[in-house]
Amino acid sequence: MKVVKIIGVPEHFNLPWQLAMETGEFKQAGIDLLWSDIPEGTGKMCQMLRDNEADVAVLLTEGIIKDITNGNPCSIVQVYVESPLIWGIHVAAHSNYHALSDLEHTKVAISRLGSGSHLMAYINAENENWRTEKLQFEIVNTIDGAVEALTRGTSDYFMWEHFMTKPLVDNGTFRRVADCPTPWPCFVIAVRNEFLENNGEVVSTLLHIINNATREFKNIPGIDLLLASKYNQKIEDIQSWLSKTVWSQKPLEATMLNKIQNQLFDLKIIDKKGTFAGIVKVV
Repeated sequence: MKVVKIIGVPEHFNLPWQLAMETGEFKQAGIDLLWSDIPEGTGKMCQMLRDNEADVAVLLTEGIIKDITNGNPCSIVQVYVESPLIWGIHVAAHSNYHALSDLEHTKVAISRLGSGSHLMAYINAENENWRTEKLQFEIVNTIDGAVEALTRGTSDYFMWEHFMTKPLVDNGTFRRVADCPTPWPCFVIAVRNEFLENNGEVVSTLLHIINNATREFKNIPGIDLLLASKYNQKIEDIQSWLSKTVWSQKPLEATMLNKIQNQLFDLKIIDKKGTFAGIVKVV
């Protein structure tokens, strides 16, 4: 039995992993998959890969590309979710901010430097023709930290996945002023290079199992009810999210990698571009 330490966010995107683990599919293939939820998100997961605290991670595309170009010895082995991530832009419900334009010179709450909430603030600023060099940040670690920061007024807005944040909109904690979809596939699967070199067949088997799981995921009877219950969502919101979400079973293509790197470079999020062979490994 090969132990594989895998990490991801505790969100609805990753339920296919949990279900495959519960049915014993990984263990039947000789893989002891040890899953850890990382609520701090992609920035934290990048650091865990660097520190050998995890072998595999399911994380945001832009975040791991940035970290690999900064020397993280990992590779992207596959796109996990092909569709964009819809980032809601949230303010405290009691705040005086009511339109996206109100936020141009305010402070952004982010989970960590290099996280999606950090990098997407630049994408949103570019979309709105704001001066990205003027962005201000407060690190809040988790969504609970963002609630505290926006409620206290130490930060002004927070970008997080639309549907996972919606309960906080519904209960009057946050107000959502806009959405900002990623201009690329949102989640990829990355593996430490050392682990991949020594366990290529294990990684290939792992991908085969999760790809079968994601192909059939939407067809599971009552999956909308399970998701709504597990992630504290309204059934109509889950059904809307399911209709917008497309899982992938394919590698990241060179044209898409170039598009992402060009945009990150233009925004000065990365200061150099990596090669396709240095970032992507097809197993």
